[in-house]
Amino acid sequence: VFKLIVILRLMKEVTNPSYTNLDESIAKYAKVLGHPARVAILKILLSKDHCICGEIVEVLPLSQSTVSQHLKELKEAGLIKGEISGVKTCYCIDEEVWNRAVEIMKDFFSINTFNKKCC
Repeated sequence: VFKLIVILRLMKEVTNPSYTNLDESIAKYAKVLGHPARVAILKILLSKDHCICGEIVEVLPLSQSTVSQHLKELKEAGLIKGEISGVKTCYCIDEEVWNRAVEIMKDFFSINTFNKKCC
């Protein structure tokens, strides 16, 4: 078992080059923004000045379970937070994480490569 663990760790090191924390953050935010339902959920939450519970399901043409899965992904990425209120969970943007994500993505997208000669 120990040999298998060592082999798996070595394989991971060979197949996954070391990335910076910034690279990992950019990839995490890009991945979570990679689905239009999650973008729509974020837009809904950004348009509100308070936490919302069931309104997301009412607005989107998705089932409760599908919305819940997307909310879970957004929460795992840290962009939103949820607070249990009775039998419901109310969601809102995590402002600190959101602002950090905005800065990270803004810096990434502002890298200017257009002055270089390219095909």
